Amino acid sequence: MKTPWKTATTLAAALLLVLSSGVAARAAGTPYTKTPVYGSLGTYNVSRVYVTGVSSGGYMATQLQVAYSARIRGAAIFAAGPYYCAQNNVNQALYGCGDNVYPTYLSTLESYTRSWASYGWIDGVSNLSGQPVYVYHGGSDNTVKKSVTDDLVRYYQDFGASVRYDSGSVAGHAWVTPYGTVGCTSTASPYLNDCGTDPQGAFLGKLLGSVSAPNTGPLGGTLVRFSQDTFATNGWANGLSMDSSGFAYVPSVCAAGQSCRLLVALHGCLQGYARIGTAFVDRANLNQYADTNNLIVLYPQAISSGVNPNGCWDWWGYLGATNYPIKGGAQVETIMNMVRRLDG
Repeated sequence: MKTPWKTATTLAAALLLVLSSGVAARAAGTPYTKTPVYGSLGTYNVSRVYVTGVSSGGYMATQLQVAYSARIRGAAIFAAGPYYCAQNNVNQALYGCGDNVYPTYLSTLESYTRSWASYGWIDGVSNLSGQPVYVYHGGSDNTVKKSVTDDLVRYYQDFGASVRYDSGSVAGHAWVTPYGTVGCTSTASPYLNDCGTDPQGAFLGKLLGSVSAPNTGPLGGTLVRFSQDTFATNGWANGLSMDSSGFAYVPSVCAAGQSCRLLVALHGCLQGYARIGTAFVDRANLNQYADTNNLIVLYPQAISSGVNPNGCWDWWGYLGATNYPIKGGAQVETIMNMVRRLDG
């Protein structure tokens, strides 16, 4: 996620811009964390599913929500643009969906959405009407230009979603969190910026209707490290540019059978476990809210590969298949297989 886009030696490299059972000791300004426990994903009493993501993870989050809008009932998107923005074209991804040298062709994207819904390739667009959506763009984000994120907001509004647009921050291109290790206006690894604000509380309030204050003490749940091969459409996650392992945070009340919601949380480029360990999992400020709001958090993991050197999610077709943003898309279905296991 470094800047600027145009200094990368290849288009694929440029797209990196678009995108730890025990309690660890806690220093000032850092969260309590959980040591991952190897295990399998269980099935829980899940009432609703939501999705969130940043940068390439934001684009993937929108793909999941639009393709499965009957099942995924809201989204929070950081630093990304509208659904199918890249249109299976790396140049469009780079210059129209990060930079705004090209337009996003919003009306065309909306036409594709309606057509694909009529074919049954994605769920009916009527499901998006009234759905809660939170969109975040930082004023110092020159990786995904504000006009691109503006079009994401318009896309959702045109399908009747209830959108809250947070564009007043001076944040760089990053996931903004109270546990960030990078200054607010920066765009730098691990792309976890502290702006003195709490967007997670804001977007969870939007998605869930109301939100309880986060647990700022030792976490009470379990962080499970599971095999993503089990859920990969080809049985081999690495072949889909996904890590062999993913993570899920399960609060104790959810493990005990209480009704819980599920949030799928998608990191950005260069933010997966292979690059920064569990920094995103630990510092995203989601496990803290999960403990007090009966919320399971699923953290799928992308990984670098020959076609994806920076560990981004596939939102421009780097796996070579044109169905990447619809039902049947390799990464979409792999993540949905995890969701199906968790919610039964």
